[in-house]
Amino acid sequence: MTAPLIDPFLRPISYLRVSVTDRCDFRCVYCMSENMTFLPKKELLTLEELDRLCSTFIRLGVEKLRITGGEPLVRRDILTFFRSMSRHLDSGALKELTLTTNGSQLEKFATDLAAAGVRRINVSLDTLDEGKFAQITRWGRLPQVLRGIDAAQAAGMRVKINTVALKGFNEDELFTLAEWCAARGMDLTWIEVMPMGDIGNESRLDQYWRLTDLRARLAERYRLTDLAERSGGPARYVRVEETGQKIGFITPLSHNFCESCNRVRLTCTGELFMCLGQEDNADLRAPLRAHPGDDAPLEAAIRAAISHKPKGHDFDYSRQVVDGKMSRHMSHTGG
Repeated sequence: MTAPLIDPFLRPISYLRVSVTDRCDFRCVYCMSENMTFLPKKELLTLEELDRLCSTFIRLGVEKLRITGGEPLVRRDILTFFRSMSRHLDSGALKELTLTTNGSQLEKFATDLAAAGVRRINVSLDTLDEGKFAQITRWGRLPQVLRGIDAAQAAGMRVKINTVALKGFNEDELFTLAEWCAARGMDLTWIEVMPMGDIGNESRLDQYWRLTDLRARLAERYRLTDLAERSGGPARYVRVEETGQKIGFITPLSHNFCESCNRVRLTCTGELFMCLGQEDNADLRAPLRAHPGDDAPLEAAIRAAISHKPKGHDFDYSRQVVDGKMSRHMSHTGG
């Protein structure tokens, strides 16, 4: 049972993204409806169960662990989990422990996260305009997030900003965001909006800003050099020669990069999604709870799931309809 996890297309699975909660203190318009119904708490994996699951994946060759949500830092006692996972960093089995956050709780948790071995984080931030931030997040406060970013950098963590490209919303901040990140020594990744979950009155097609168009606009002002480096995720990077910063592009719709996918996603209820853009999943909670003292059935279930990992997803806006739409919200699978 020590053989590494290899999918049917000979891709090694070395990256696990784990949602520790479906709850969030924001209600971003492309992610959630305003009046969300969250999972009953009894359905969520306990922190001890999350530890056991993640430790099993690490034993099977996962080297990068990203904690997501919802908003992971609103999970009660979540620092206990980070501190426990740090033992895998100390042993060398885990190369990186990191998280994606909306930044709302970073001012409170940054120092403790750094002490647990978190060296790099992603902060989701779609605008630097306070009014627009309140509009896009519905419940969020921009100054609180900016203080959190300050705290993370002061604690020694490297911060990357993730920005969802939204037509008619943050197009006018393309250069503002790039220059703000450059001034603070932060890289920036743009993400195409993905068709996941019912978001009420919002239209995916109205929101969709193609990143090839965004990049072309950047190239009108900056010299962009394509970079071969990969971060273990789907982003492709350029270096902005004028500032030295990296700008990434995650393009699941206009150009997917499924051929190099090395990751799977675990939900807070123990479902393993082999692809973000497919509904197929495996229940890991059942073998986890049915065999509390024996990891062999859990390992077998993980291997069986990886054997069904698809070649890629089916997201497509090209026909002016939202093909490949997922019924679940991004907050359920993990952002």
